[in-house]
Amino acid sequence: MAVSVSRDLSVSVTTDINSDKLTHTQQALRESIQKGEPKALGVSQVMIGLMVMSYSIPLLSTEFTEVVTFGVPWWSGLSFIAAGVIAIVMEKHSSMKSLGVCMVVTLVAILVSLLALIFYFIDLHNNPETPCNHPLAPATHYRQEYECDHQHYATVFSYGVKSSLLLFTIIQITISSTLSYILYKKRRSFGPYSSLNQDVPSTPILVTAPDFN
Repeated sequence: MAVSVSRDLSVSVTTDINSDKLTHTQQALRESIQKGEPKALGVSQVMIGLMVMSYSIPLLSTEFTEVVTFGVPWWSGLSFIAAGVIAIVMEKHSSMKSLGVCMVVTLVAILVSLLALIFYFIDLHNNPETPCNHPLAPATHYRQEYECDHQHYATVFSYGVKSSLLLFTIIQITISSTLSYILYKKRRSFGPYSSLNQDVPSTPILVTAPDFN
């Protein structure tokens, strides 16, 4: 809003339509995003990312397979955390720009998750659990009474950890897909307001000073 006074003491009050419209839209967008609870989904993404990275640490003590060699749990976990942090920050700084950034990062996290799934499936297929086999056990039906060799326990442990990481990744894809759908709906709803920076003529209000003569 701008106020100008002319020589004849008339006061002109100009209303900035852009400013009022932008303020109203930002408030509506913030309320709409809070209803979708992106913060809760973002916190879930961060937790899953931390769980994936922490659960994968024991794999460093086992045989290095495709998952460990290519560092799948670590770069996928970092992408989950990044997507979650941006979703949390977006709730406090709601705007079309932050919504678009969050949507892009979330889609990238989905692609990373799908790539991680491929690595997990390949690794689990190429490195199955080895059968329980003790080198000193006699070839009889009492063989199960003997302890299994170290290789069996190592592969069982590694297979279980990778299966858990696979499950976490599937959950991450579900959360990211849900958040992407919510952000897409919000972007479509507030898409017409993305051009608020265009020049819109202001509305002048002329107020004439009273004549005391």
